Amino acid sequence: MKNLQAYFFAFMLVLTMTVSSCDVIGDIFQAGMWTAVIVIVLVIVLVLWLLRKIRGGGRNRL
Repeated sequence: MKNLQAYFFAFMLVLTMTVSSCDVIGDIFQAGMWTAVIVIVLVIVLVLWLLRKIRGGGRNRL
């Protein structure tokens, strides 16, 4: 599992170095408000899903 965390960290590091968040958000809002809402929700869901996978949240905790 630590190997996956290393890849995730490296991916996030490369992403923060190559993508300027202000440019990305500006381009999204130029495309339209609903497109921005959909993209933002999808990104949040993806991040939460990745965090649950990394932490082992796929198991039932009853």
